[in-house]
Amino acid sequence: MRTLAIGDIHGCYHALKTLESFAGIRPEDHVITLGDHIHRGPDTRSVVQWLIDRRTSGGRLTALKGNHECVFQAAVHSEVDRETWLSLGGKQMLTSYEVTSIKLIPEEHRVFLHTGLDDYYENETHFFVHANACEDLSLKSQPDQYLFWKKFTEPRPHHSGKVMICGHTPQRRGYPRDLGHAICIDTSAARKGWLTCLEPDKRYVWQANEAGETRSFSLDATDRIAS
Repeated sequence: MRTLAIGDIHGCYHALKTLESFAGIRPEDHVITLGDHIHRGPDTRSVVQWLIDRRTSGGRLTALKGNHECVFQAAVHSEVDRETWLSLGGKQMLTSYEVTSIKLIPEEHRVFLHTGLDDYYENETHFFVHANACEDLSLKSQPDQYLFWKKFTEPRPHHSGKVMICGHTPQRRGYPRDLGHAICIDTSAARKGWLTCLEPDKRYVWQANEAGETRSFSLDATDRIAS
């Protein structure tokens, strides 16, 4: 059984399915998706259904909440927040569902995006968040501004000594940013970049894009690209 973290999917279902096959993801693997599953890409509906299906079929899944899910949750209940949601990817989301209103998105999907997501996950060696974490606070004490919104600039090592795995801040060059004590794996899947899957224990990466291209490499390798 492997622990596998997948960065910001943003509706890039074809990249997700390609990555699933390329990395050989199995039901017994613990898949941790780092939030921002929705918006921007062409097929949010299929991404959310993939998450639901993996969980209901017995596959191990921890799906984290990202800032885009925060915006979606607010928009469901507030017309004021709905305009913000539309500008941040809501229009693409409605198109993928072939509906004209957020209230017409299938209830199963709305419920999953409200109640099926965790704020963070941790094991003995790593912790996983969408955006960032304050180094002096326990994970349960983290403010929302850090967990869902704070950019990955030069985060300090967390007091727990565990390695932080996060997304949120697009790495435009297409490679994870590895600081040793913190690794950001948002590699711009919805902006013609790569969707990244990281096995933290082995520091190995698989990537796929919407065009169906793949590549893999070790974070420790000098020559990082292997097709």
